[in-house]
Amino acid sequence: MQIDPTPRREIGVFDSGVGGLTVLRELRTLLPTAPLRYLADTAYAPYGNRSPEEIRARCMAITEHLVEQGAALVVVACNTATAHAIEALRARWPGLPFVGTEPGIKPAVAATRNGRIGVLATPATAASARLQALIERHAQGREVVVRGCPGVVEHIEAGDLASPMLRQLLEQHCMPLRAAGVDTALLGCTHYPLIEPLWQAALGPEVQLLRIETAVARRACELWRPAAGEQASLHIETSGDPQTLSDWIATVLGWQDTAVQAWQPGLTSLTTPAS
Repeated sequence: MQIDPTPRREIGVFDSGVGGLTVLRELRTLLPTAPLRYLADTAYAPYGNRSPEEIRARCMAITEHLVEQGAALVVVACNTATAHAIEALRARWPGLPFVGTEPGIKPAVAATRNGRIGVLATPATAASARLQALIERHAQGREVVVRGCPGVVEHIEAGDLASPMLRQLLEQHCMPLRAAGVDTALLGCTHYPLIEPLWQAALGPEVQLLRIETAVARRACELWRPAAGEQASLHIETSGDPQTLSDWIATVLGWQDTAVQAWQPGLTSLTTPAS
């Protein structure tokens, strides 16, 4: 049997569900010849309601799979996973470059006019030490209002991008930011840009919204080293129902006939250091 001497090289991207597809969309634009693999841990979404230990275990299992499939670069396209797992991932795979996703406090500081900034995030990201460290490092005396937003990711995962119930939920989450008079708000979850017009309506037209997925994709571009003769490919996997995700992608992103494969980690993959 002839063995292919050229190992597979891919960019692996993962998120708790569909949110990281906003990053994948940017990567497909910026790196049109790159082999891409996306894994949506839909059966475990949303990460924002999980404990740090659970999140780290899932991220370890997913990254192990991506590496087995040939990932030479891994994009953690999830703020919550970045906050709770990226240091453990870097320790486990020290030679593998990782790109994380986190709220852009520094760009918000540069953008604000009145010194009041809002952060809209999942409950786990909002409570994370990593976000607090970013605020302490970059806020420079600005007022930062952090709002954990339970329930929003579930609507987006279900394909509900415009219902009255979702609009009412966003109104509730944005009320503290409006009351604080923020003029700049960060969408601190990769799911949230998928309903950006609704956030804007709930905050008001005078508030500028900042999103992160383009910056994350550009950082991945900086780290990616294309192989000779590299050819574009796209593999999408999910721990949930493949047809449901395929239908979501077709409806929301307009990528028709996208094949989605099922993925399930082995039990031994779900052990993680207690860091």
